[in-house]
Amino acid sequence: MKSERTATKLYTGAASRRTVLLGASAAAMVAAFDRLGSPAAAQSLKSIKVSEAIHLGMYVSVYAAKHGGFFKKHGLDVAVSSAGGIALALPVVLSGNASFAVTGAGMSVNAVNEGAKVSNIAKVVGGVAMWAVAKPGTKVGNIADFKGKTIATLRFPSSTIQTPTFAMKDRGGYDPEASGVKFLQLPQGAQAQAVLDGRAEFATMFEWDVSIAKEKFGLEPVFAFADIIGPLSWTTAMTQREVIEKDPAMVQAFCDALAEAQAALQTDRELFVKASVAEFPQVGESVIRSAAGNLLDNSAAIPKNPTISKAEWDADMAFELAGGSIKSARPYEEMVDNSFAEKATAKVGKAG
Repeated sequence: MKSERTATKLYTGAASRRTVLLGASAAAMVAAFDRLGSPAAAQSLKSIKVSEAIHLGMYVSVYAAKHGGFFKKHGLDVAVSSAGGIALALPVVLSGNASFAVTGAGMSVNAVNEGAKVSNIAKVVGGVAMWAVAKPGTKVGNIADFKGKTIATLRFPSSTIQTPTFAMKDRGGYDPEASGVKFLQLPQGAQAQAVLDGRAEFATMFEWDVSIAKEKFGLEPVFAFADIIGPLSWTTAMTQREVIEKDPAMVQAFCDALAEAQAALQTDRELFVKASVAEFPQVGESVIRSAAGNLLDNSAAIPKNPTISKAEWDADMAFELAGGSIKSARPYEEMVDNSFAEKATAKVGKAG
């Protein structure tokens, strides 16, 4: 999986849609050209950039908004680029090379602690979409069963480390290091092999890796961290406050598209498959369909709407503190602008 660390400059073309009175047949022709992506249609869209932490299946709300046509419906031409890590997405926004970052909410706190002015405007992942996988027959009854074990993870900072650390400290009541837990930090894609060759008993993984580990390596998901952690604003869309002030219509359009995509994902499994196949052509459709079950049926990962509640924010702050990704929390009232997501959710409710 290749990451793109260089963001393109934000295009802010001033083209706008024109209202044209046409007869029925002419209107049909224009609609047809619009569907085919005519130059006139392209010029009417506002081009924006979204910087995501890494390319992950659990960010499907964004991909569904893109490939399901929801961004275009709301006048946006959205390019999504992977920054290569949770700490790298927001700097692309702060440098002016993207409008939104999609990453762990704690990254906005770190930025504000360093003087940036950032707001979280939408929830993208609403629960811990992470599992521990192991060899078949491995039994995990509760979080205490990880004591004294080695867990293969991505390199810090990573939710593959933060999630088990938080679960052990906050839910299990024990310190991982003092209890002999070792995190074997590895590059992306190397975790399953570490379990197979015995360097680790477990690996903590997102999707698609969980389903790939099962299909390609014969490993099994043996523990779902969502079961003991519950809902939280695990991944959010965030932007600079000056972007909100300068172009609130663009922010609203972004949230409108996300809200419609999230609502559609709850009822249309094929939208999940379509968007995921488009974004991850190297991943087999069987893996994607397996992951859809985990993400939509067995976790709260894919939100029903993009609003961020105070309870979800507070839960995430506790998670981020325990996992070590932030040194101090900041309050919901300061860090979250829920107004756009609330309006978007209300529109979807009325349409439904």
